[in-house]
Amino acid sequence: MKEQNAIAKHWKDEKTKGRVWAFVAYPESAPENWREILQQTGLEFAISPLHDSDKDPTDEEKKPHWHIIAVWSSGTATGATARRMTESINAPLPQPVSSIKGYYRYLTHKDNPDKHQYDESEITAINGFSIANHSELTRNEVNEIKKQVQRLIISEGIEEYSDLLDYLLENNLNVEWDVSSSHTLMFNAYLTSRRHVSESRFVRTKFGTVEVDPKTGEVLTSAREIEYEKPPEVGTEIEMDV
Repeated sequence: MKEQNAIAKHWKDEKTKGRVWAFVAYPESAPENWREILQQTGLEFAISPLHDSDKDPTDEEKKPHWHIIAVWSSGTATGATARRMTESINAPLPQPVSSIKGYYRYLTHKDNPDKHQYDESEITAINGFSIANHSELTRNEVNEIKKQVQRLIISEGIEEYSDLLDYLLENNLNVEWDVSSSHTLMFNAYLTSRRHVSESRFVRTKFGTVEVDPKTGEVLTSAREIEYEKPPEVGTEIEMDV
């Protein structure tokens, strides 16, 4: 009882109001269908990857847990209302969140390099949660995300804008998807330019198609295709060296 009173005191009181609340859930106590229970509330949720590599100040491993953000988009909720929601999945008392963007970054320890880093693509969104809908990115943050997407295009060999958006969507990279979808002209132009550079490496000559270094003009591979001044008609037998 004393421990519960201490928690309640730290939590202030049940009349506290907030639009965004955060709490943790533990695999050992949450019901198997806890995600479905949250979904049925109609609220927006962001669920962290399972934190199974966290350590306390004494370097002891913490119990595996999830950090969860709950959003009342249409208004605010009292502490009592938020508590009833967490009790439905056997989770501890919730806490009001003053900076949703800051807490969202904490889901993966993005601003805590001394802590274990979790994969942002493993954040689960429920009922349409998107961090872009709840916080304005600064110009520098947008530029950093653009750079991240550009590196992704290079590393994954993405050539089409549609493939880029599909990749971001399938990997739950919601912020990157929002930035990419709102900068269509930039990424379309970049992808088109990359394709042009790739295509310019191959030059058709009277000896065949050769691969050329676009910067130096050096021939990289010998001709491998037969060139015709006039395409052969359908049905024409072509003699080829094997």
